[in-house]
Amino acid sequence: MIQPAAVLQAWRIRLREKLRSFPLQRRVALLTSFAVAVAVAVTGMAGYFTLRLALYRSLDSELTEVAEALASPVARNIRNIGGLTEFTLEAGNFSVAVVRADGQVFFVQGEQVHLEVGDEELAVARLHNGVSARSGVATDGRPYRMVAVPLEGLDNYALVLGRPLNVTNDTLSSLWIVLLLFGATSVVLAGAAGTAVARSGLRPVRQLTAAVEYVAQTDDLTPISVTGSGDVARLADSFNRMLSSLGSSRERQQRLIADAGHELRTPLTSLRTNIELLSLDATSQMLSETDRREIFGDVNAQLAEFTSLIKDLVSLARDDQVAAAPEPIDLRDVITAALERARRRAPKGVEFDVELSPLYVMGESDDLERAITNLLDNAVKWSPPDGVVRIYLEGDRFRVADQGPGIADADLPHIFDRFYRADTARNTPGTGLGLSIVAQTVHRHGGWITAGRSAQGGAEFTVQLPGATTREDLDELTQPIF
Repeated sequence: MIQPAAVLQAWRIRLREKLRSFPLQRRVALLTSFAVAVAVAVTGMAGYFTLRLALYRSLDSELTEVAEALASPVARNIRNIGGLTEFTLEAGNFSVAVVRADGQVFFVQGEQVHLEVGDEELAVARLHNGVSARSGVATDGRPYRMVAVPLEGLDNYALVLGRPLNVTNDTLSSLWIVLLLFGATSVVLAGAAGTAVARSGLRPVRQLTAAVEYVAQTDDLTPISVTGSGDVARLADSFNRMLSSLGSSRERQQRLIADAGHELRTPLTSLRTNIELLSLDATSQMLSETDRREIFGDVNAQLAEFTSLIKDLVSLARDDQVAAAPEPIDLRDVITAALERARRRAPKGVEFDVELSPLYVMGESDDLERAITNLLDNAVKWSPPDGVVRIYLEGDRFRVADQGPGIADADLPHIFDRFYRADTARNTPGTGLGLSIVAQTVHRHGGWITAGRSAQGGAEFTVQLPGATTREDLDELTQPIF
C-alpha cells in the first residue's frame, strides 16, 4: 500500500527538479508570483474572516438589544408573544419564538416560517441566565442568526430572536469575489513585475555568461566588461582577474617555449653536426685520433650543457607555485650545503669568506639550496683565479659578493630575465636561466633579490627572506591567528 507521505515526498522532489530545470529568470518570476499569491491569500483570508466576525458581532449586538427590549412585553403575554403579529415581524425582518425549559416552543400566530430552536436556547431557558448567539436555520432552510435572552420575571423561559443572514452572506460573498479578483490581478502584476525585475537584475549575469561562453569558444582571454554592481560586479572583477592571470601565465609559457626553442636550437645543431661527423668517420675513417677526441669532448660538453638547460627549464616550469610542503628551515644549514657543492666545483685558488648569523625561515629546503647554489656558482664563475667570494647572512639579509668584473649598468635591469646573457657572458658556459631561477625561488618564498656592485668592484646579490632569528620566534610568526 502506497503511503501518502511517500507520494507527497515524491511530488515534492519532482517539483523541485522541475523548478531547477527552469532558467533563473523564470524561477525568479515564479517565486515572486508565488510569494505575492501567498501574501495576498493570507491577507485576503484574514480580512475576510475579520469582516465576517465583525458583521456577526454587530448583528448579535443588535439582535440582543431588540430581544431585551421585547422581553418585558412578551413576558406579560407569552401565549400571544407580547401581541406581536406576522406583519410586525416582516416589517422588522425578524422571527420570534419563546422556548420553555421543558422544550415547548411558542410562535407568533400566523407566522409561516419558524425558527428551529436548539440546545443553546434551551440552556438559556433552564439556567435563566446569560445570552446565546449562534447561526441556525428556519423551517424553510434559510440561514438565520439567532440570539436567546431570558424573560424577566419568568423562570424557565427564554425569548429567541432571529434575523435572516441573506444580506450578511451576500455582503461576504461580494467581498470574497472582490478579494479573488484583486488577488488574481495582484499575482499577475507581481509576475510581470518579477519578470521585469529578474530580466533587469540578471542582465549582468547574462552578459557574464555570454562572455564566459565566448572565452570558451574563442580562447580569447581579454578581460570582459559587465555592467552591474554588488555581487555581480565582484564576480565579474574576479573573473577578469582570473582571465588576466591566465593570460599572463599563457604569455609566460609562450615566451618560455619560444626562448627555450631558441636556446635549444644551438646545442642541438652542434650536437647533430658532431654526431654526423662521427657517423661518417665510422665508415670513411677520415678523422684523425686527435680530431675524434676533440669531437667527443665537444659532444660531452654539449650534452652537459643540454642536460643543464633541460634541468633549468624543468625548474622554471614550476613558475608561480608555492612550496608544496613548507617547513621550518635553518637557513645556515641550507647555505652550508650549497657552499660544499660550490667548493667542489670552484677552481683552485678561489677562497670563500663566510659569516652566518642565525635565520629561520618557512620554505622548501631543496628549492632554496638550488637557488643559493646558483648564486655561488655565478660568483665562482666570475671570480679571478685568486679571488674571494664573500658570503654573509645577517638578520634577514643574505649577500653574495665576488671580485669579478661586475655587472654593467645597462645589464642590471635585465639580469634576472630568462635566457638573458650579457655581451661579456656570451662566450662563457651557462644557460641564462640560473639567476632567473634564483629570483623565482626567492619571490615564491615571500622575499626579494637585488643585484649591484660590491665594495671590491665585483657583483653583489642581496636576498631578503622573511623569517626569525630563533625557532621559537618563527613558530609565533607563522602561528595562525583566529
